[in-house]
Amino acid sequence: MVIPAPSKPQRVVFLGTPEVACEPLRALYEAGFEIPLVITRPDKRRGRGKSLSPSPVKALAIELGLPVSSQVDDVLTVGAELGVVVAYGRIIKPHILDQLAMINLHFSLLPRWRGAAPVERAILAGDHETGVCVMEVDEGLDTGGIYRQETVVIDANETVDELRGRLSNIGAALMVQALRDGLGAPKAQVGEITYAEKLKPEELQIDWSKSALEIHRLVRLGGAWTTHRGKRFKLHTTQLISPEDHQELAPGEVHHDQVGTGEGELRMLVVQPEGKARQDATSWRNGARLSPGELLGT
Repeated sequence: MVIPAPSKPQRVVFLGTPEVACEPLRALYEAGFEIPLVITRPDKRRGRGKSLSPSPVKALAIELGLPVSSQVDDVLTVGAELGVVVAYGRIIKPHILDQLAMINLHFSLLPRWRGAAPVERAILAGDHETGVCVMEVDEGLDTGGIYRQETVVIDANETVDELRGRLSNIGAALMVQALRDGLGAPKAQVGEITYAEKLKPEELQIDWSKSALEIHRLVRLGGAWTTHRGKRFKLHTTQLISPEDHQELAPGEVHHDQVGTGEGELRMLVVQPEGKARQDATSWRNGARLSPGELLGT
């Protein structure tokens, strides 16, 4: 059985891995909480080199002079009162939860978007708002009760990295304040349950038969791609076009910096042909010498 979190712990272990977890770790450290150990994923190869690189959380922990381990069972060896989990990337096993209470900073308004990719799924679904929850960790997938939550409006052009950064900052402050004030009793989640599965690579391929709004959301996630003249072609930044500026283009048809979709049109701002650096769409168009009626997705 999972034990309850203490109201005002002072000695906490931190579990996290990516960049989004760094601000919460820094906030705990600067707030004066004792952090006897940081748990993160093992070093891995990042990029094309063969050398191993630490996770962003490990790099920050070293900078702050905090002990680091990749063995999660080590949390039971340092006399911690509480574990704080932020995007750690692994399920905490029951034998650990039976001995150490844990809270999690989750980037959605639970129970909407339980799971690995809540920020991506909120943008892709066209949600107008999301938020952060300070919640208890139990044996289910983001099923624990909620101690604190804050709602955040999603800007219509905000990228996933921009939104995730905002949520990280807001969540860090919310978590520190909750620990200072005392967690109290968690409240059960209420509402419709949805799941945020990790994005599959094929989901980032643009289907030009979809609407301009749907494709714009996909581009905001980063990594959206199509093809041009048989080679991969990425769209990094796009802009929705008002109906009065439409060129009546077919899905995937390019005219200057505009491209047609199944409903409406998009303006391409930053693109990246295969094997080349990012560039503004005008420079790409001038270099590509497009033929009238030429299509993306072919």
